[in-house]
Amino acid sequence: MSQSNAANPWLAWTYLALAIAGGVLPWMANIAFMQDYGSTFDLKVFISLANANPAAQSLSRDLLVGATAVTIWMIVESKRLGMRHLWLVLLSSVTIAFAFAAPFFLFLRERRLAELAATGTTSQNS
Repeated sequence: MSQSNAANPWLAWTYLALAIAGGVLPWMANIAFMQDYGSTFDLKVFISLANANPAAQSLSRDLLVGATAVTIWMIVESKRLGMRHLWLVLLSSVTIAFAFAAPFFLFLRERRLAELAATGTTSQNS
């Protein structure tokens, strides 16, 4: 396997650190939202506020399109590499945050690439 295709342990840990930040930072804002708008997570109010002005609309639409494209890639890539636990990544995308799920998937992908490199395999389809 070429160096460019080999898994990098430091990269995996970087992705894991980003996943942790991606879980904590959005939920800090979610907790502040619940404190300001009621003790429960009111999805209708949340969506309304996420579209309250052009800047918020831009960020919301950017996240929607980007997250959709990356989710499709994660599904295809996990099948190509024979990865396990994709359901956990997809569930975390809607229960924790996409900012957690995407780097967490990349962490799991790096670990899978390391497994495949150790066995001399390049993908599930090899």
